[in-house]
Amino acid sequence: MGRVIAGAAGGLGLTSVPGDATRPTTDRVKEALFSRLESQDELDGARVLDLYAGSGALGVEAASRGARAVVLVEQAPKALAVCQANAALVNKHLRREVVAARRGSVKTFLAAETESGRGWDLVFMDPPYPLTDAELSATLLALVPVLNEGALVVLERSSRSPEPSWPAELAGLSTKKYGETTLWFAEVVKIDA
Repeated sequence: MGRVIAGAAGGLGLTSVPGDATRPTTDRVKEALFSRLESQDELDGARVLDLYAGSGALGVEAASRGARAVVLVEQAPKALAVCQANAALVNKHLRREVVAARRGSVKTFLAAETESGRGWDLVFMDPPYPLTDAELSATLLALVPVLNEGALVVLERSSRSPEPSWPAELAGLSTKKYGETTLWFAEVVKIDA
């Protein structure tokens, strides 16, 4: 079972997705990631998307550490139920509705967000390993219209995966490897109006 590491809901135990269809982010990776995000003041008041959310652990961690709105996007029914339970637990602890879980594909969600014109400040992406490089590139391209200027994208993939093909509007900033897991960071550099 995972947990919220720090912040207002720090120490809360989280429900995990049963089976082996998802790969939970290890506490080591999560601690390093959120230490970096806090040091760069990326969380306080941010609107956060957790795409391919799994248990929603990254999104609820962001809520615990000061994000003002978090949406967990998950298609798999079992994982969605876990996202909903973890969101409800953290919202109850925070005494306000910060985290919401949405069922559907990332592609459908991003298309609807593009229509609504909403802007996001921070995006976590932990797509399933079988997602092809071409599908990942298409998702990154679809993500750009929903991002605010200066938004940060954090992509978690297998260390055996190649660096993603970032769209022109996203500049790769850095890469950090943690054993089998690699985090790629990119920032919005321009948004065409």
